[in-house]
Amino acid sequence: MEKIVPTPYRKILVAIDGSDESAQVLSRAAGVLSGNEGELHLIHVIEPLALAYGADVPMDVTDLQTGLMDQAKAMASRYAAQYDIADANVHVELGSIEKTILDMADKLEADLIAVGSHTRSGLALLLGSTARGLVPGAHCDVLAVKVDQKGS
Repeated sequence: MEKIVPTPYRKILVAIDGSDESAQVLSRAAGVLSGNEGELHLIHVIEPLALAYGADVPMDVTDLQTGLMDQAKAMASRYAAQYDIADANVHVELGSIEKTILDMADKLEADLIAVGSHTRSGLALLLGSTARGLVPGAHCDVLAVKVDQKGS
């Protein structure tokens, strides 16, 4: 039987949620790419407030949504700076989390999506469930990084 030599990952999309665990996911993805030609992309997805809280939001949340997007862009830029990721490779999107990550992976022709998994608090809990939800729809490999859990 002929030995198959895997090709290294060339384009990795790293999904971050802004929690402390995001640094671990990014570090692991950078390690996978280490020593190989390739690029890292960051994505942070914000669900539209109307989607998160139902369409019956009794007020205009446009300003709040804009503020959340601005905060997310600043957060993502801080993470990107730690790994010399170009601004063009930082994606802050509004939409359904899993679908938006998968759509971006397809658009970028990523060969790996890195995401945190098995966390139990805050937004990280959402990202943990996202890791499980990405695999069936992904057209590339998915790396679910088991992140440190505080208090366990």
